[in-house]
Amino acid sequence: MNAHIHSSDILHHRAKPHAMIDTIIIADDHPMFRAGLGQLVGSAFPHLAIHQAGTVDEMLCVAEREGAPQLFTIDLLFPGMDPAETLPMMRRRFPRSSIAVVSMLDDDATIDRVMGYGADAYIAKSVRPDRMVAGLHALQQGEFVVLKPDQPSVQTMPAPPPALTDRQIEVLTMLAQKQSNKQIARSLDLSHFTIRNHVSHLLRTMGATTRSELADKARHAGLIA
Repeated sequence: MNAHIHSSDILHHRAKPHAMIDTIIIADDHPMFRAGLGQLVGSAFPHLAIHQAGTVDEMLCVAEREGAPQLFTIDLLFPGMDPAETLPMMRRRFPRSSIAVVSMLDDDATIDRVMGYGADAYIAKSVRPDRMVAGLHALQQGEFVVLKPDQPSVQTMPAPPPALTDRQIEVLTMLAQKQSNKQIARSLDLSHFTIRNHVSHLLRTMGATTRSELADKARHAGLIA
């Protein structure tokens, strides 16, 4: 599918003044993809400085230090990212910047939700580099852009992370530090059986089958550092 360019979209797009900082911020927690996208974007926009960030906090720090960029490219699922909260927050804080979500997810339901949160573009990571560049150029001209493969994958955006108690977060944090149930029990002055029940509940809640997978999912969801 090519970039969606509709006259009604363009008319309702907010005006972007020319007085913008000449930078692009690429935010993604995969260093190789981030570096590759940086090279691609740098070649397409040689007059713009490229800054990279691996977390939402790093991205915001760069934006505060360097000034609001012309463009954010931001992964949908990486540390500190909650699309329903992060994208509206970015829209409020950086109203003149373009926001392009670049994600592995490419189903229509996810795209519709993300665009509704305030993104100006949604680009699937599986699209060809030349299409991605063309989409970013169209975005810079004030158009709304959606680029995805002709055959979407079966992936969908996961549900928001579950609400956990302070105690469950404590157990998760210690578990991620590779402490055993007995070690966690001693640290929290609880019984070994209580900790085992907490861990079992967390495994079910997070849809994990192992402790290491549980820790990875908790970090990815931003529940623990």
